[in-house]
Amino acid sequence: MNANLPSAALEKVKFFYKFIRTPRTIGSVTPSSRYLTGKMIEPVPWQHIDSIAELGCGTGVITKAIHQKMKPGTAALLFEKDSYLRKQLAEQYPDSSTYADAQSLGFAVRQEGLEHLDCIVSGLPFANFPQTFRDSLIEQVRRCLRPGGYFIAFQYSLQMKKQLSRDFEIESIRFVMRNVPPAFVYVCRKKDADR
Repeated sequence: MNANLPSAALEKVKFFYKFIRTPRTIGSVTPSSRYLTGKMIEPVPWQHIDSIAELGCGTGVITKAIHQKMKPGTAALLFEKDSYLRKQLAEQYPDSSTYADAQSLGFAVRQEGLEHLDCIVSGLPFANFPQTFRDSLIEQVRRCLRPGGYFIAFQYSLQMKKQLSRDFEIESIRFVMRNVPPAFVYVCRKKDADR
């Protein structure tokens, strides 16, 4: 890849290359827009967040916004399947912990010595995954969140609405037109009574 390209252009080229190689795990041809990124981090009460995980970091567009907003000392767990992108994340955010598989979320929380997470942000393309994988991952998200904790995920359809409404309180679904492709941001909370 041409290192002389501006960083934003280089990021798009890398993302497109990864999409061509593994479209079922990347889910989009381009990184999240600043509009989508803004809608993902806007509902988070950052002053009350001591631990956060991001599932499917990709090139780190949302990761960067999270790190700009989170307070010092916040534990951040980053999950990215692609080894090249994961290595870049580890180099860019050495104070955060990086993991290869979002399916190991529960293990990672225990590994980090955390009781729970206050917030989980996801860019994973759930619609591309088999139902058994979706069920397993959503169950781990639910178990790892503290009661009242946030789960914020973007998707390219409303396919996940029914499943998410069973496991969480959906506070809002925000449509972001200014993204390629346009996306829905689900802002969910774990039910307080759900331990």
